[in-house]
Amino acid sequence: MPEYIRDRRILVTGGAGFLGRQVCARLRERGAAEIFIPRRKQYDLTQLDDVRRVYDDARPEVVLHLAAEVGGIGANRENPGRFFYANAAMGLHLIEEGRIRGLAKFVQVGTICAYPKFTPVPFREEELWNGYPEETNAPYGVAKKALLVMLQSYRQQYGFNGIYLLPVNLYGPWDNFDLQSSHVIPALIRKCEEARKAGQEGVPCWGTGKASREFLYVEDCADGIVLATQQYDGEDPVNLGAGQEITILELAQQIARLTGFDGQLKWDPSQPDGQPRRCLDTARAEERFGFRARTTLEDGLKKTIDWYRKHHT
Repeated sequence: MPEYIRDRRILVTGGAGFLGRQVCARLRERGAAEIFIPRRKQYDLTQLDDVRRVYDDARPEVVLHLAAEVGGIGANRENPGRFFYANAAMGLHLIEEGRIRGLAKFVQVGTICAYPKFTPVPFREEELWNGYPEETNAPYGVAKKALLVMLQSYRQQYGFNGIYLLPVNLYGPWDNFDLQSSHVIPALIRKCEEARKAGQEGVPCWGTGKASREFLYVEDCADGIVLATQQYDGEDPVNLGAGQEITILELAQQIARLTGFDGQLKWDPSQPDGQPRRCLDTARAEERFGFRARTTLEDGLKKTIDWYRKHHT
C-alpha cells in the first residue's frame, strides 16, 4: 500500500491552496507520475462542462478533492447560499464524472462543520447524524456531509471506491490572513502583530472566548490525507485531528504571548461564538491507516507566526 501513489496520475482540486500545496508536495515525494492542479480561471468546478474538461485534460486515476468555498463565521454568515451551492455542486459533478470514467479512487475532504451543534465531546464519527450543525456554518457543513452519503451510496450501487475524511480546524503557513474571510488563528495572529507594531492598547476579538476548538497543523493534515489515500478503502468517515481542545480565550492569550503583544484582548459578546465545543476522537484514523498528529499547538503557532512575519510584514 505505501507504493499505491507511485506512477499514478492524480488530480488534486485545490492543489495550489493552503492545504493542497502540502498534499501535492507529499504526493511528489511518493513518486506520483503526474499531479494535475486545476486553476479556477481555467476550470469552474461548479459547472459540469468544466468538470468534464478537467477530467479530459488530467486523465486521472485518483482524485483528491480538497477545493472548497469556505471562510470563518463572518464569511459563512454572509454567503450561506453560495457556500451551499458551490460545495455541493463541485462534489456532485466530480464524483459522478469519476464514476463514469472508472476512477481507481476518490478522496473527499469533508469538514468538521458537518457535526451537530451539540455533539458530545470528543466527536466520534458515529455522531455525525445526531443533530443539525451550528447555524452559522450549517449550509456549508450540510453540503459537505451530503457528499459522504453520495460516496457511500455509490460504493453500494456501483462499487465506487470513495473515502471521506473529516479534518478539524487547520492552521499553518500559507493560511488565509484576510480579516474578512479568515479563520480564528490567522485572524488573531494578524491582529496581534499589527497591534504590537502600531503600539495599540487592545485587540478586538469576536464572541466571549468561552467556545473551545481543536486545531490541526496543516502539514500533519497533509500527512493524514496521503496516508489515507495510500492505505484506506473503507466506507466509514474518518476524523483527522490532534485530539486536544483549547478555549478561544486561551488561544488568543497564547497567540498574544507568542507575538509579543502585551495589550488587552477586547471581547465582543455581540458577535457569535460559533459551535460551543470542538474536539475529535481520533482513534479511527490511527486504527485504519496509522495516522497520529505530531505537531504541538505551541510549535505550530510559532511556525505560523514566523511564516506570517516573513511574508506579510
